[in-house]
Amino acid sequence: MGKDVSRSTFTPEDRTRYRQKVRRCLDVFALMLNDFRFDADRPMTGLELELNLIDDQGEPAMRNAQVLADLADPSFQTELGQFNLEINLSPRLIAEHGFEDYENDLLTSLARADERAKEAQARLVTIGILPTLTQRHAILENLSPDPRYRVLNEQIVAARGEDITLDIRGVEALQSHTDSIAPEAACTSTQFHLQVAPEDFANYWNASQAIAGPQVAIGANSPYLFGKRLWAETRIALFEQATDTRPDELKAQGVRPRVWFGERWITSIFDLFEENVRYFPPLLPITQDEDPVEVIHTGGVPRLSELRLHNGTVYRWNRPVYDIMNGRPHLRVENRVLPAGPTVVDLLANAAFYFGLVRYLAEADRPVWTQLTFSQAEENFHVSARDGLQASVYWPRLGELRATDLVLERLLPWAHEGLDRFDVDPELRDRLLGVVEQRCLTGRNGASWQTETVEVLEDKGLDRWAALGEMLRRYAEFAPRNEPIHTWPLG
Repeated sequence: MGKDVSRSTFTPEDRTRYRQKVRRCLDVFALMLNDFRFDADRPMTGLELELNLIDDQGEPAMRNAQVLADLADPSFQTELGQFNLEINLSPRLIAEHGFEDYENDLLTSLARADERAKEAQARLVTIGILPTLTQRHAILENLSPDPRYRVLNEQIVAARGEDITLDIRGVEALQSHTDSIAPEAACTSTQFHLQVAPEDFANYWNASQAIAGPQVAIGANSPYLFGKRLWAETRIALFEQATDTRPDELKAQGVRPRVWFGERWITSIFDLFEENVRYFPPLLPITQDEDPVEVIHTGGVPRLSELRLHNGTVYRWNRPVYDIMNGRPHLRVENRVLPAGPTVVDLLANAAFYFGLVRYLAEADRPVWTQLTFSQAEENFHVSARDGLQASVYWPRLGELRATDLVLERLLPWAHEGLDRFDVDPELRDRLLGVVEQRCLTGRNGASWQTETVEVLEDKGLDRWAALGEMLRRYAEFAPRNEPIHTWPLG
């Protein structure tokens, strides 16, 4: 979204000027797609991971500023809540031992950060939603002090014009109201980035949308919010509702939500940026001095700052990204559907499944999105978020089937072939995809381990909050061992 957001009030003139600038950037972007050479010779990948801080009692620890100051590591930065951190790993190729490099970097960085956290009487946890989080933690005062979060909160609340409603119905039900976007801080996720050529972008984005449901089903790790057992991946519903700028009347009129799956398959990355400009009013109308037309006419690479800022306030589950690295522009698909954790090896198993499968499907002779309706892909996504490993999804030529059966019978072999096309080391490929396979065979992922553990503890006489606290204590003990979640004990 950008780190230079500091203004909290905007005039009508600001909004008019910004809208004009965004449209000017969009026109220049269209020219660039036709005439520019984008960096895509060796497709790089990227990984971002959001983290939680907990105290000795397992409750959220509002100490990210202290931990970051002690770390003094630019790869770590703040996130929305004072109990959140984020790590951005350096981009790299996944050929050969790229996944192993990711694993080593993550394990080393997280161990170092956890040591700094312990000095602040806290510790790190990689989990989709902290099960010990309560409504008294999810308040405006607990947002990180970075001005961009306060400004974003003010603009979303002002656009909505009333309190934000949370209404999530799963195994149990949660209904509450909030006067800020603070509950969004409960959502901690993993984001995968894949660099693609402009002519291939539509295929990769469409493929990412098509597999979002199975991805979430096998990777779910967020079954509890405010003490209630809701969806297997409650983070999806929470994020969609906690940042919704629409009151009920605008929802009834069909106004698009800012957290958005989308509504159609695309033929170009331009389709997505154009939709952003056409459908969504600016939240942060901040303009820069650059004239993108002048830059492109003088042979430079325009930053398109306004278009990129606007894109950062439309929260697609698969987001298009335009960026510049070493003076060359490039395009990326940012896959945002998965939660954090449970372990580094689980996280990288999810990455291997995504990167391998999306490449296979993007290069298929008969694309899956020519056989699957977009509305069915969206239905698969939300059903999978609700039901996790128990979800039934629709797939062309197979009809309705369990998501785990689809993964075992079709998607894992395709991911295997896709990773071969990336030249991933075969032993590493088999190790990571084997983790996904075992989740499907054992019926155990992060969400199911959490819920089954809580059930065992409640059967022993603990009340819900005590069971959640004990479950989190065990989770925080097991996760640093980097043994995949399907091997964790319940007793």
